[in-house]
Amino acid sequence: MPNNKQAKKRLRQDEQRRVDNKIVTSRMRTAVRRVREAETAEEAKARLPEAMKRVDKAAKKGVLHSNAAARKKHQLSRAVESKG
Repeated sequence: MPNNKQAKKRLRQDEQRRVDNKIVTSRMRTAVRRVREAETAEEAKARLPEAMKRVDKAAKKGVLHSNAAARKKHQLSRAVESKG
């Protein structure tokens, strides 16, 4: 446990950041899963912009590395193309 005031504050900040990062990651993963599990090509194409937006936001907030985000977006677009 933290022994001084600064360490206690860091613990509070780290906990809040962890919760925020978990929210961003969860929303991103849900959006990606909805694209991958889409029944039709039209449905996948309709859900693709939301997933791309979530991946970009995760990269912008530092939850996901920018190269990993680019890779994930490319994989998603390839998956949508292969459906239709």
